[in-house]
Amino acid sequence: MALRNLPDPDHLPALDKHRLKAGLPDISGVSDRHPPRVLLLYGSLRERSFSRLAVEEAARILRYLGAEVKIFDPTDLPLPDHPQADQHPSVLELRALSVWSEAQVWCSPERHGQITSVMKAQIDNLPLSMGAIRPTQGRTLAVMQVSGGSQSFNTVNTLRVLGRWMRMFTIPNQSSVAKAYQEFDEQGRMRASAYYERIVDVMEELVRFTLLLRPHAQTLVDRYSERPVVSMEESKTVPTYDAVARN
Repeated sequence: MALRNLPDPDHLPALDKHRLKAGLPDISGVSDRHPPRVLLLYGSLRERSFSRLAVEEAARILRYLGAEVKIFDPTDLPLPDHPQADQHPSVLELRALSVWSEAQVWCSPERHGQITSVMKAQIDNLPLSMGAIRPTQGRTLAVMQVSGGSQSFNTVNTLRVLGRWMRMFTIPNQSSVAKAYQEFDEQGRMRASAYYERIVDVMEELVRFTLLLRPHAQTLVDRYSERPVVSMEESKTVPTYDAVARN
């Protein structure tokens, strides 16, 4: 399984719980209240990966807000277009997780002014379509980055371009953590700071947008040019997350 376990999922020492209400926000007109399904991707394989630590903080906040979260571990993911990549277990699981998700969080370090190859490989292993199934289309997306130096927005800007290309609804807010090595303690937990508060803001906004768009998701991605393809392929199936997990 290419899922990463979330350590201390309910321990939020940097969160002021007087300012953030637990559970799904009260949004009038949203009748379907099942937990938003959120897939989180990070872009570094280092043992002490700050993009992974930031994603884990985001996942804990999302859980507190009432979401169901899954963190994909890209350790065994092959490069895109590698022979037999379409049948690789990690690729199958990543695609099934994307189909399962209603929202996603992408967080990459900035390397040479851009996203990392690890981050890009995950996105490139997600096709725009699998028959009638669009594994990213219509999902909400939050983008984040971590930097070793001063604050930058190169990575989040690139992630926004990719999100648009993947036909996702990228929320307005975003997070960019400068000098990330200063923002996490020895246990890998993020210290209380303006950077942490921004991640809380972003996750809160992601949940809101996901709930608001949920009743309209199919209408928003219904395209004239794709209807013949969808009609021909609608009887075909792709692996679901549960099917991959059972294998």
